[in-house]
Amino acid sequence: MLRGLRQFTERRGDGAGEPVLNTDNGEEIMHVQPSVAIVIGNRSPESPGTLYISTKKVVWLSDVDRAKGYAVDFLSLSLHAVSRDPEAYPSPCIYTQIETEDDGDESDNSDSENNEVLDLSKVTEMRLVPSDPSQLDNLFQIFCECAELNPEPVDEDDEEGNNWVFSTDQMANDAADEEDSEWHFSQNPTSSIGHSNGDHDVARRVLELQINDQRFEDPEETEQDSDSGH
Repeated sequence: MLRGLRQFTERRGDGAGEPVLNTDNGEEIMHVQPSVAIVIGNRSPESPGTLYISTKKVVWLSDVDRAKGYAVDFLSLSLHAVSRDPEAYPSPCIYTQIETEDDGDESDNSDSENNEVLDLSKVTEMRLVPSDPSQLDNLFQIFCECAELNPEPVDEDDEEGNNWVFSTDQMANDAADEEDSEWHFSQNPTSSIGHSNGDHDVARRVLELQINDQRFEDPEETEQDSDSGH
């Protein structure tokens, strides 16, 4: 499987058509969202098209140009999140981070995204901007469900896996089993920072921040420890 964002022009049907799926591999459509603009890297938004979320990938197809479309497999999405902060981006959107074939070479990334000819192999960020922002939470949940259908492959010699994929059920079970834990995740996925699929520094940083915040929540306990000589 090739990592990263890619051109996608395989359509069937009249008019704008719909994406051709790999039905032999069990792929099927999970959700269709019309009137969605796509923002690739630092470029300007493309004119609105239709977003198709399947069990394997995310596909965006232009409504006016059958030769224009993009796709990315869920295994290439390292992070997705709801963004409503106007300082991060002017419009509410689904923000995604994309793994490329050569994630170690980022020196030409910003230049390639701003060039007139876009090098999709170097694109590491994508935003999906629905015309109806109220659909964001639903889109986020569907992204989470499909990401869980496509877990990051784990090497046989790495039994622990370090596979940061969290579902609502998993978080609820963890909260019930570990009531005395030093940290916890929100059980509402729409209020979390996002959904990380794979072993990524983002998930680790979220954990560290939450652990540190919890340690400094009780100043009285800290003062007592100091008075007792600890």
